[in-house]
Amino acid sequence: MRPVFQPRLRAAASWRGRTEEVQRAELARIVKMARDTQWGREHRYRHIGSYEDFRLAVPRTVPYDNVRPLVMRMIAGERDVLWPGVCRSFAQSSGTSDGRSKYIPVTAESLRMTHYRGARHSVAHYLDNVPDSRIFDGRAFILGGSFANELTLPDGVRVGDLSANLIYDLPRWAELARVPSRRIALMEDWSRKLPALIESAARRDDITNLSGVPSWFLTVAKGVLELTGAATLHDVWPRLEVFFHGGIAFGPYREQYRRITDSGRMHYLENYNASEGFFAVQDDISSPAMLMLLEAGQFFEFIPVAQAEADNPEIIPAWQVESGRTYALVITAVNGLCRYPIGDTVRIESTDPLRIRVAGRTKHFINAFGEELMVHNADAAIAETCRCLGCDVANYTAAPVYAGDRTRGRHEWLVEFEREPASLDQFAAMLDDELQRQNSDYQAKRTGNLFLDPLTVVKARSGLFDRWLASTGKLGGQRKVPRLCNDRRFIDPMLEIQHNL
Repeated sequence: MRPVFQPRLRAAASWRGRTEEVQRAELARIVKMARDTQWGREHRYRHIGSYEDFRLAVPRTVPYDNVRPLVMRMIAGERDVLWPGVCRSFAQSSGTSDGRSKYIPVTAESLRMTHYRGARHSVAHYLDNVPDSRIFDGRAFILGGSFANELTLPDGVRVGDLSANLIYDLPRWAELARVPSRRIALMEDWSRKLPALIESAARRDDITNLSGVPSWFLTVAKGVLELTGAATLHDVWPRLEVFFHGGIAFGPYREQYRRITDSGRMHYLENYNASEGFFAVQDDISSPAMLMLLEAGQFFEFIPVAQAEADNPEIIPAWQVESGRTYALVITAVNGLCRYPIGDTVRIESTDPLRIRVAGRTKHFINAFGEELMVHNADAAIAETCRCLGCDVANYTAAPVYAGDRTRGRHEWLVEFEREPASLDQFAAMLDDELQRQNSDYQAKRTGNLFLDPLTVVKARSGLFDRWLASTGKLGGQRKVPRLCNDRRFIDPMLEIQHNL
């Protein structure tokens, strides 16, 4: 274990039995730092002495639309709005693919206390799990986005993907330990950037670790194999040992990574990081649960998932959650966000230490017929179906088809295959069966075809999802396809593009 990472392990160990104490102290620190901002003055932060006072001062959640005008003033250069001083870096959120972009302040404190600290936690826990690791004998291949945005910005202000902000502000020593070069990493045109990434990475033999979103990194990895003619990534990078991944579920891509690596030499570690913060890391490589970072400039609250879209939901602190239940996550942080619902749902795996698994997006589900199908159900069903049938899925989305005069409702899936199944009908039938195994509500609605007909699958043409993402301005390293939707706002435009290809 490298000495620089030991403090992170000691900190994590100290949280045992102290979730309430640690989180109350973190909230007090955030409130004290923000008390003289416009937001702090308006909400009487100087009079907040406890979590109970905080709840009275800010009685409801504060969604982005409520703070957008304040953030835009920060972008224009106004100081002491949501956070002390002037903020010149903002993360353009790609958490959703609809509506106007969100701009999340990236303060000096959020870089130091949250994002970079979260990365150190991730590495520390990996080294603790793999004590003979030699990741520092080579370089990190970090796949990031760019500063592309639709705004006219004042001089010195940067707006783009969070990863671009992180790469831009990396200390010099860290910059020397990563690839590709900053010039390539921050290129905005992905039609030029992707070949440059592939060519740059293919020339190296000293890459030991990867960091990025699984779906997009897979595209780069396959490009490297095609360019070099290698069978596996270990033929190109013999010292490769770990992929630090996040952003989307890894399950649907695990088998594809297994085939392009030497699985006996490869590890995978999940991070739960987003534009708004770095929330959790996988601290046990043998378990998919992630440890929430209780001392990283973030205060966590939770809303029972059934109330996630309610006007006045119940909001509970981290020390009152129950194991096995699913909640929507709410944060207060050193980037100025306060009681902010980030749009994700998490399942509590344990309460001491506080470990979670990401369940999906609060708005990305299908409940058109009372089936309450969540993204984690869909990801698990896709992964198992692919495993059984020897196929691979590159991307998918699903939406309801409502009942007609002579038909019952059903789900329609649009699936782009990396490796096609022998029979699309067999794939659809097995996926339907797996969804019933994953979700008892879906099973109840499907029993006897009484309420729901079997799902149908439309095979997407190669590149369809990229074309759709490009049409929304969201194509890039931080891209996210909405997996499930309770209406057809996503799938219908995709089907239209498919029809015109």
